[in-house]
Amino acid sequence: MRLVLLAALLASAAPAAVYAHEEPAPAAPSKPVPKEELLKPPADAAHYVVVSESGKHGDQWRWQLPDGRTAYRWSQELRGWITEMDQVTSFAADGSVTATTIRGVTTSGDAAEDYRVANGRAAWKTANDAGEAAAGGWYIPAGGTNLGSAPLIDALAAAGEAGVNFLPSGKGRLTLGPTQVIQGPRGPKTVQLAFVSGILPSPYPVWLDENKRYFADISFLSVIPEGYEGALKQLKGVQEKATADTVAAIAKRFLSPAAKAPVLIDNVQLFDADKGVFLANRAVLARDGKIAAIGAAGSLKAPTGTQRIDGRGKTLVPGIWDSHLHIGDDWDVLSNTANGITSFRSPGTNFDRAIDATKRRAAQTLLMGEPFISVIIDKKDPLAAQGAEVVSSADEAIAAVRRVKAAGLWGVKFYTSMNPAWIAPAAAEAHRLGLHVHGHVPATMKPSEAVAAGYDELTHLNFVAMEAMPREVIDKANTRARVEGPARYFKDVDLDAQPMKGFIADLAKKKTIVDPTIVIFEGMLTQDGGKPQPAYAPYMGIISPVIERSVFTAGGYPLIEGLTRDDYRKSYAKMVELVRRLHQAGVPIVAGTDGWGIELIRELEIYQQAGFTPAEAIQSATIVPARVVGADKRTGSIAVGKEADMVLVDGDASTDLGALRRVVTVVSDGYVMDADELRKAAGYSGRPK
Repeated sequence: MRLVLLAALLASAAPAAVYAHEEPAPAAPSKPVPKEELLKPPADAAHYVVVSESGKHGDQWRWQLPDGRTAYRWSQELRGWITEMDQVTSFAADGSVTATTIRGVTTSGDAAEDYRVANGRAAWKTANDAGEAAAGGWYIPAGGTNLGSAPLIDALAAAGEAGVNFLPSGKGRLTLGPTQVIQGPRGPKTVQLAFVSGILPSPYPVWLDENKRYFADISFLSVIPEGYEGALKQLKGVQEKATADTVAAIAKRFLSPAAKAPVLIDNVQLFDADKGVFLANRAVLARDGKIAAIGAAGSLKAPTGTQRIDGRGKTLVPGIWDSHLHIGDDWDVLSNTANGITSFRSPGTNFDRAIDATKRRAAQTLLMGEPFISVIIDKKDPLAAQGAEVVSSADEAIAAVRRVKAAGLWGVKFYTSMNPAWIAPAAAEAHRLGLHVHGHVPATMKPSEAVAAGYDELTHLNFVAMEAMPREVIDKANTRARVEGPARYFKDVDLDAQPMKGFIADLAKKKTIVDPTIVIFEGMLTQDGGKPQPAYAPYMGIISPVIERSVFTAGGYPLIEGLTRDDYRKSYAKMVELVRRLHQAGVPIVAGTDGWGIELIRELEIYQQAGFTPAEAIQSATIVPARVVGADKRTGSIAVGKEADMVLVDGDASTDLGALRRVVTVVSDGYVMDADELRKAAGYSGRPK
């Protein structure tokens, strides 16, 4: 969750006014300021690069304007998505910010944002909100550049334990961690890890220089001074270990011997995932990590020392699966557990993280659901996926598949830039080794051709929709085109005609799995911004006001020229109908988010809109993914002899799928954990609505 959020929070922006020395009142423009009108950094500007382990993706600069204000510039392309923005900040004599103006475009659209202090009042305006308050706090923008946050980091470092008050609300502190010596263009340099609390639910890392001033952000996309890119892996390893040490103490508290005492959940509505039925007035006994007995309410005798939980008014479901949940940092997976996710598929985790997280989970120093991990394989290309194993030939693709198997992982995920000719031989080797094959559909290849070449599963619903896209969309390698094509054209596709009718039938015949992640497209295509997206509305007020402004109430995908939001909504409605047709045809569907995990129940609610019964929707997040990964003999349903993976939720899930958000108790591998305490440990301030 945090990696994705930091990319959105520290690397996106929202609406504002033109630059003017007299600092006019906030006013949002109707269109983003074009790239050619943005500020141009001078030759002597401080230069930072935006990088991942896959390579460089962009640049950021900082310099002083002649009038004394500080200017920032960000230029980036990430698989076709463009960020071009500038930012200008004015400071008072005491170092506080008196004005900030942001212009340009990000992957979320117009980057405009404006903040002003005048006559003792602070006022701000973005695309999604506006407000004012008494001056005195440090304004946390909804977007802006990473470098634009450097003065805040400097202020937090200087404030120490006293911390810094924030606007619109909250208070932050910075705690110092270990130092590292790294190599750069001017020789060795000492930098220090620090953690900022009060902005995100959990502390997030930044790096300081020897003067305890901002040096770098190391995250999903890292921002680091030019010339120090070689230190990326070193710094990332140090901050991951520091986080791991903190979260290990939390894991020890919840995974104690006492937590694995027998538990009897009585008088509860039980969801039988194998049969797809809800059973009233049941009792379930778990002991030694297994389901020991199931019977009528009040009928089971429990051994001495058994924890007893009254399930009246509640539903007991198998542990929840998110079938598309990339492993974030240790705080992320703790948050997932708090939300009842006891198993998940991570379709794209690099080898180091996959092996490390799996090892620490087995040692019970990481509180994480059971992962089934794939590694991304992509062609060496400027548009290659971040964290992918990049290859330059069919032989290299086959060798990468063998490395995945040797690492003990579950599957391979091919990506958009792959050479289509390499798919069949690499997929054949994966199948020979017992690996699952799924992924995005490579450019120039139709999804039906990917299935014919060996895909067991199509990832994301837009890659199913690609079958009906025009050639200019199919032939594009960048991810942006793979979103914009269906957004533009899918509303006009006839699902009862070829090619979609035959393709759906073929997917059903071959039992090709589909991982729709349709909740992504609801957010992208239907939302104007300014009010909570349906996936996030239940979490308003309990995670972070900064997240609420920058993500939860954000607008959808920027409009393509010539289209309206209503056009997007029509394409989204057709995508929901596509899910209906796939389900009716018997295509196996697994529920996933490609997000933070908290979107999963909304994914199920959309399935219900598409014609699933509540039972079928829950099966897509329990027994169906367990079958897909071959674990259904031991988990995925509540049955005697199976592992004790269960979630007790407040309410009747047979009539209200939203009850699945109201997790009361999580039982994972027999460990019984209070969900409210888990949420508190993960940084939540309450239970979802």
